[in-house]
Amino acid sequence: MQWDGNRESDNVDDVRGDDGGGSGGGLLGGLIGGRHISVGGIVVALVASYFLGINPLTVLGLLDGAPPQQQVQHADPAHRPPAEDVLARHVSQTLASTEDVWNKLFQAGGSQYRAPRLAIFSRQYPTACGEGQAAQGPFYCPADQKVYIDLDFYQTLKNRLGAPGEFAQAYVIAHEVGHHVQNLLGISGKVDAQRGRVSEAQQNALSVRLELQADCLAGVWGYHAKSQFHIEQSDVDTALNAATKIGDDALQRAATGTVRPESFTHGTSEQRVRWFNTGLQSGSIQRCDTFNTRDL
Repeated sequence: MQWDGNRESDNVDDVRGDDGGGSGGGLLGGLIGGRHISVGGIVVALVASYFLGINPLTVLGLLDGAPPQQQVQHADPAHRPPAEDVLARHVSQTLASTEDVWNKLFQAGGSQYRAPRLAIFSRQYPTACGEGQAAQGPFYCPADQKVYIDLDFYQTLKNRLGAPGEFAQAYVIAHEVGHHVQNLLGISGKVDAQRGRVSEAQQNALSVRLELQADCLAGVWGYHAKSQFHIEQSDVDTALNAATKIGDDALQRAATGTVRPESFTHGTSEQRVRWFNTGLQSGSIQRCDTFNTRDL
């Protein structure tokens, strides 16, 4: 994978070193947004969104039927990452590529793409979906249409999850942008409208379809970005390995030694690989319809 010569996005904010003053409580205290959440609920939320998912505070909202907690954004101005920060530059180049790809695809469909902003933070940072924590992994907040990432996560991806590689890192960003695309298309809103109307098991099943679709949309980006980044099969293999490592079955087996399919929120390793590959091989948004298929 080659980065040289690719433009960087103007939609990246470097807010590292600014924790927003903190919001008190948080996940560790068991009190979120004035609502007591059980330890079991916290574990479900963290496992569900440990990698390539939505903010755990949003997941917790889905679990108890309450809307995500709104928070005031930090007032200090953000700035671009320093030029010597290679990893941040790669993130910016990946985001720029998603902008180019989705602009073209939306225009081809007769609509206009509104690109998300991406915030690089450290430790914690306030978002419109709640207090972002580094331990959550990367996430997308639909309330402010931003992607959030602590770059230390890439070390976790490599060393703890066993998924190194630059294209695997790009896959992380592309998946979160996939959630933004779902938001723009109204898909996330339809799923969110079911909150409180269906059982927890049905909520989990909807979440799986939403996440697998985001994987497929990440693959759609990869299809259209292959020539731009000179992506080779060895690069693709690193992303497929990442998808394998973060399947619900793999994460649960690694964490507890047991697998509980009824609690899946992101899909199995096999499903995540298959849907990412579907987008990567076809480049078609239409092929990513995970909501009208029986075979996930």
